[in-house]
Amino acid sequence: MAIEVDRVSASYHLRVGRASGWFGLRGLLRSEGAGRREVRALRDVSFAVPKGTVLGIIGRNGAGKSTLLRTLAGILAPDEGRITVRGRISPLLSVGLGMQGDLTGRENIRLGALAFGHSPSELPDLEASITEFAELGEYVDYSFRSYSTGMRARLGFAVAAHLDPEILLIDEALTGGDTKFKEKVEEKMFELCGDGRTIVVVTHGLSLVRDIATTALWLHQGQVVEHDDPEDVVASYLRWCRMADVDLTAIDED
Repeated sequence: MAIEVDRVSASYHLRVGRASGWFGLRGLLRSEGAGRREVRALRDVSFAVPKGTVLGIIGRNGAGKSTLLRTLAGILAPDEGRITVRGRISPLLSVGLGMQGDLTGRENIRLGALAFGHSPSELPDLEASITEFAELGEYVDYSFRSYSTGMRARLGFAVAAHLDPEILLIDEALTGGDTKFKEKVEEKMFELCGDGRTIVVVTHGLSLVRDIATTALWLHQGQVVEHDDPEDVVASYLRWCRMADVDLTAIDED
């Protein structure tokens, strides 16, 4: 198994009850209006991901999907339970995560490659491959801060996918790309799996889960509702959405 999650629970804290602006500053100075609320994001979650497979994670906003990826990446420590990861992780947990805004796209590519253990002699070929895949053109030499959301998503995925990851974690990374680029991303993920890589992807795109996932996991209020064949899990999730009167316009049913 590439990933094993055993009875994991996790939480994070939110600041609540603080006004903004001058009144918020006054409250802070007086130690008034400040508070912290614990959010239980994951509750007794267990599953396993075999090497060379794709796990698609679905669920409504606030279900705990992104928190789960952060625990897998080691960014957030679980309160309870154990996570075992066998392989080198390349996380793409949000658009632009790990990128330096003041650096150019090319400089961010180099920085990421060096941080991931690639030698300086490998940089020219990596730069060329990543730039071509991300379709940045001359913008590769512009500052990352100037990029649109779609450009950031394309560069982020291209870097993560080309640095020889054994396990790739993706959180809504595909939302910034057009249809043609999404197809290219799917092809790249199939290629990575064919080479024995493991992928865990969080997405609202149910068609993506049907097309590329080996298994699917449905999270709701921090708990696993179903972990099974993608077609079965997506069908169960859509039935529940209809019964719960969830706004299906925000869900990809293609």
